[in-house]
Amino acid sequence: MFSRAYQTHHDRQLALWLLACAAVIYGMILLGGVTRLTESGLSMVEWRPIMGIWPPIGEAAWQDVFAKYQQFPEYQKINRGMDLAEFKVIFMYEYLHRVLGRLIGLLFVIPLLFFALRGVVRPGLMPRLLLLLVLGGCQGLLGWYMVKSGLVDRPSVSQYRLTAHLGLAVALYAAIVWQFLNLWPRAAAPSGSPAPESLRGIARWSPLLVLLVYLMILSGGLVAGTDAGYAYPTWPNMGPGFIPPGLYADSPRWLAAFEDVTTIQFNHRMFAYLLVFVVGGFGLMLLLKGKDALIRVAGAAVIAALLLQVTLGISTLLTRMAIPVAAGHQAGAILLLTVLVFTVHTLRVRQGSAEASGS
Repeated sequence: MFSRAYQTHHDRQLALWLLACAAVIYGMILLGGVTRLTESGLSMVEWRPIMGIWPPIGEAAWQDVFAKYQQFPEYQKINRGMDLAEFKVIFMYEYLHRVLGRLIGLLFVIPLLFFALRGVVRPGLMPRLLLLLVLGGCQGLLGWYMVKSGLVDRPSVSQYRLTAHLGLAVALYAAIVWQFLNLWPRAAAPSGSPAPESLRGIARWSPLLVLLVYLMILSGGLVAGTDAGYAYPTWPNMGPGFIPPGLYADSPRWLAAFEDVTTIQFNHRMFAYLLVFVVGGFGLMLLLKGKDALIRVAGAAVIAALLLQVTLGISTLLTRMAIPVAAGHQAGAILLLTVLVFTVHTLRVRQGSAEASGS
């Protein structure tokens, strides 16, 4: 039986490890977005989980990899005439993306074994960590399943598989951040006041805001997977007006939400407007009604992250998906999700403190 001080010490170590994992996964998500924006994802046509960690070494090895790429539709239909120097650029984006994925696996597995063997993982936490490990492995398999969809007749990955790949990565990231907050002593046992009565209801339904932002990110995955952002690089109108022609024109109509570029972009914009009101109102309420500084700071951070994301979203359209801006837009989405996860966790802890004290 460990003393409380001993367990707190190891909880802090576990928390810092999870924070490092979350930070690297954040980078992995951003690199994946850049890989998509540079159309580099189909440059590696083989999946070698072990040997794939080594890049081509020497001219002969590069020529061999390039020759394999030339046998697939992306080269034959889009990049015919590309030289080896140009191929190396797109290859390295995808290569670094895959290698970072393997490094994340090692960053998670090795410390997990270390902590488990020392017996310092608090009761109830190990099943959650093992579940995250399994889902991380599934993420790697899903990534290759996505790439395979672009190595057939159509030289583009399935928007469904891309969105699923993005969605699982973001879910893993958010779950790890939540576990970090549970373990970090000052987050798990804040010194601030319990949530006031006016915020009790907000604390209960606040997890829905995380879900809404998550669904918004999935909507962005559909936009990326179909290149829908290029269809109407204008704002606030789409074409001649706010509501574009041809909306939900597919048959069946519901399928347009997943396959028609006009409908996909329109839905993404409408989702953004909804979040501006709902998430913005949430942040404003915390800023105005929070009793302690942490709640008010969280409310201000929510508003700031939301405004940044809206600005980046509009800028992405107006710059016709310029890679730095579009990558920033994806980074902003994860930042907004992170701020909301922190805020929701803080509110839930405050609510639990209030209920425990009977106030």
